[in-house]
Amino acid sequence: MNIPQKNLITLIADVEDEGKRIDKFIADNSPGISRTRISNLILTGNIICNQSAILSKTYKIKENDNFLINLPEPSNPNPQPENIPLNIVFEDNDLIVIDKPAGLVVHPGSGNHSGTLVNALISYCGDSLSGIGGVKRPGIVHRLDKDTSGIMVVAKNDLAHNHLSKQFADHGRNGLLKRSYLAFVWGIPDKTSDTINIAIQRHKTDRTKMAIVKANNQKGTFAITSYRIEEKYLNKKNDPIASLVRCKLYTGRTHQIRVHMAHIGTPVINDIKYGNGFKTKMNKLPESSQLIIQQSKRQALHAELLEFEHPTTNNLMSFSSALPKELKNMKNMLSKI
Repeated sequence: MNIPQKNLITLIADVEDEGKRIDKFIADNSPGISRTRISNLILTGNIICNQSAILSKTYKIKENDNFLINLPEPSNPNPQPENIPLNIVFEDNDLIVIDKPAGLVVHPGSGNHSGTLVNALISYCGDSLSGIGGVKRPGIVHRLDKDTSGIMVVAKNDLAHNHLSKQFADHGRNGLLKRSYLAFVWGIPDKTSDTINIAIQRHKTDRTKMAIVKANNQKGTFAITSYRIEEKYLNKKNDPIASLVRCKLYTGRTHQIRVHMAHIGTPVINDIKYGNGFKTKMNKLPESSQLIIQQSKRQALHAELLEFEHPTTNNLMSFSSALPKELKNMKNMLSKI
């Protein structure tokens, strides 16, 4: 087989590697290759040890094992490229930062097989995508809900994907990662600032929703959100109508901010999954104000800040996003009620 030398990696195991699983050994010695891609390489016979293909991830390393790893050219992705406009904030060889608008789905899935951010990035990035797990696709390390706007970072290669994934898995507890969101919520939280540390699980009857774990014997995933009230909005009768809160995530659960804010009685405005019971607040607004909220056609949640460590330079990267027009209009309206 005539394989270009640039697509070959050679490794020799020493005594300290004895007994390691092959996938761990390769991941430790080739940080640019993800565990997912290593599994694929094993299954496709692209990892040769002592002139024989290794076809099992459970193979245990022996001293002086001599490995030849073939990295096939990345294959074309299943999602197709689509020319969808993107607001690019920053881009280099490793990553791309975008300001996502509300209404754009991040990844193809049930009911959204096209028209997604992934389709747009495959088209925009082209050959600058060197492959995630052996496929020319962008590496999604975190997501924003369809109707949430704001800053997102996406990896363009395996090395960046691995590095960023670890940062998002750690959620800033031991590193530089920081994420904050602005949310317009119905009502005013009882405390000016607080941390909500309550587990979340998939809703028992509506599988498109998440729910708070209410009993100790129920299974769930721990979730931590802190918030601080930025502005309070009261009508002329001094009724508490709404507030603007800044939320920080310390875990990354599906719908986390939306579920936690609804749990404390202040759901995100226009959140049809978790805030439908608060239409009485809407009725206390003038009709013109109600129209501004209805016309926004999106939940009032915006990812305003993202900070992380660059995967190759180790520099602190910081990006912010101003409120989009429809949320600025909402803010102006609430400030004048």
